[in-house]
Amino acid sequence: MASTTLTLPAANATPPALSMPRLAQTAVLALDLGTTTGWALRTADGLITSGAVSFRPSRYDGGGMRYVRFRAWLDQLAKDAGPLSSIHFEEVRRHIGTDAAHLYGGFLATLTAWCEQHDVAYQGAPVGTIKRHVTGRGNADKAAVIAAVRARGYTPADDNEADAIAILLWAIETHGGVA
Repeated sequence: MASTTLTLPAANATPPALSMPRLAQTAVLALDLGTTTGWALRTADGLITSGAVSFRPSRYDGGGMRYVRFRAWLDQLAKDAGPLSSIHFEEVRRHIGTDAAHLYGGFLATLTAWCEQHDVAYQGAPVGTIKRHVTGRGNADKAAVIAAVRARGYTPADDNEADAIAILLWAIETHGGVA
C-alpha cells in the first residue's frame, strides 16, 4: 500500500514499520557487477571493507561457471558477514558491446534470484545517480569517481572497487534513495 494512501496516525501512536530495512544497524552490500565485480560491505557494527573479485572463466569452464562461482561467492560472503539486509548494485541501462550486456544480464539474474531465495532486499541505482552523489556530476569519468572516493578516505585498487564504494556510500547516506 502506498504511504500516501495511509491515514495519519494519532499523536501517541507507534509509526508504521518501514518496508526497507534501516541501513544503520544492518549489513549492507554494494556491487559493481561484471567479470571483475567490485564489492563494498558495511557490516552491522559499521565496519566497511571492499575489494574486487574476478569471475573470468578458465579455458576449461563452461559458459555458466562464472555465474555458479558468483553464487558461491555470495553464499560465502553472506556466511562470513552475517545476514545481509540489502544489496545495492549499479543499474546499467546501456552497454558498449553485446557481450558486456549479456554478461551483466547473467550476473543480474543470478544476483536477483539469490536475493529472492535468501529474502534479501535488492535495489539497483542508475549510474548517473551514483556518480552525481559521489562527485557532484552525473557524467563523471572513472578517474573522477576514484578521486572522489579517495577524497572520502578510501583506497580503491581500481574503478570496480571505487564504484562499489560509491554505491555503498549512496545507499548509506540516502537510505537507498529514500530521503
